[in-house]
Amino acid sequence: MLLSKNNVINIDPGNLSIFDESLFALPEKVLQFGTGVLLRGLPDYFIDKANRKGVFNGRVVVVKSTDGGDAVAFDNQDGLYTLCMRGLVNGQSVEENVISSSISRVLTAATQWEEVIRCAHNPALCIIISNTTEVGIELVNEDIFNQPPVSYPAKLLAFLHERYKAFDGSSTAGMVIVPTELISDNGKKLKAIVFELAQLNGLEEKFIDWLEQNNHFCNSLVDRIVPGKPAADKKKLLEAQLGYQDDLITMSEVYSLWAIEGNQHVKDVLSFASVDSGIVITDNITHFKELKLRLLNGTHTLSCGVAFLAGFTTVKQAMGDELLGGFIKHLMLDEIARAIPYPIAEKDSAEFSAKVIDRFSNPSIEHQWISITLNYTSKLKMRVVQVLQCYNEKYAAVPQKISIGFAAWLLFMKAVKKEGNGYWGELNGQPYPIKDDMAGYFFNHWQNLSPENLVKTVLSDVALWEVDLTNIPGFSASVTANLVQIMQEGILSVIQKTK
Repeated sequence: MLLSKNNVINIDPGNLSIFDESLFALPEKVLQFGTGVLLRGLPDYFIDKANRKGVFNGRVVVVKSTDGGDAVAFDNQDGLYTLCMRGLVNGQSVEENVISSSISRVLTAATQWEEVIRCAHNPALCIIISNTTEVGIELVNEDIFNQPPVSYPAKLLAFLHERYKAFDGSSTAGMVIVPTELISDNGKKLKAIVFELAQLNGLEEKFIDWLEQNNHFCNSLVDRIVPGKPAADKKKLLEAQLGYQDDLITMSEVYSLWAIEGNQHVKDVLSFASVDSGIVITDNITHFKELKLRLLNGTHTLSCGVAFLAGFTTVKQAMGDELLGGFIKHLMLDEIARAIPYPIAEKDSAEFSAKVIDRFSNPSIEHQWISITLNYTSKLKMRVVQVLQCYNEKYAAVPQKISIGFAAWLLFMKAVKKEGNGYWGELNGQPYPIKDDMAGYFFNHWQNLSPENLVKTVLSDVALWEVDLTNIPGFSASVTANLVQIMQEGILSVIQKTK
């Protein structure tokens, strides 16, 4: 039996939370760009929770923006999916299964752009959410009246322009726009791009005034590990326990945080925030951002190449290994936590680090290291470079575990073949995908440079880092030494020497 609107009545609610059928009648209040598991596991989950309590009373129309995959599973299941939350809370195991009904429908931008634009005429719509990956919020000089525009900012601007026309520039037609892409000041950056695109497209001044005065672009931070669909054998076991088939079944940890910068108007519109302490709306989210960006994301980024080269598939496997688990913990506590480039109390960073270690060790979450390597290079720049600089300024020393992390990244980025637009590395005779915008750059450098010259060339590339990392005393030499040792002796041998 496939999970769907018609089949919900036949599902035994014994081991999961099922919604009331009346929620299907709620109006669409949210336009969401992105179908990914993070959105399903966090914003969509919060909205569903609020709807069940009669608080928000609105559903989500989703726009599928990318070419990969399709919306068939959403159509077949009427937008329903099961969120299976697993984790530890105060040392106690917690399991919760929820059938979410927050998604009303999924529209594919490439073939249903007119329907997306028609959503701008819906007076109930008041929120726009996005997660278009970390490279999705970029300026592309394009005609926003293309069907559809290519970039997310252009799609957003086209929608807002249609909204303006549909309601004759009414002040009440403005939107609260909350990007969840993991980049610093995501709302501020998105707003700047949208306004630049408006100028490039010659849009009328009255519209630009309306855009400025009546729309709220909010910086936000999401924090929840959502690996998504479980492996086939575990999916089969879960479906047997639940009593139905779900092709959108989504795993997540129990911990959740969505920090949003906003005023009272934003709080009023995002009324679903009142149902869960994991949503924080405040005038400044920098504290939350730095803790998460550095201690969780930064540790993930510096560890993924190390763990992958060491032969570990998932985060929990690595945390269960004495040597690698110790490396990850000390990387976080001894180097990253001591050099966060923002004034954070030692107590706060220690408490957050302890939660991160528990989350990494969650026995129920299969978080693949290879998936964490997506956009590896840009993540290092955003999450780690400032920590590295701060550590050097504070201690006049090279952080050895961060150095190993950089060396492992360089070796991971060594592609041995190119197929079409894709690049592949090789580990123990097995190919692995290198999904990084800079893959071609490293492919060429590895073919033409020695490891020593490669390190120097890459670390000194100001276009890559916006700073010359070879100016940090001893860092280039340390990364070079670690890279050569990893290539000669293996990553575990190098880690052993840093204990």
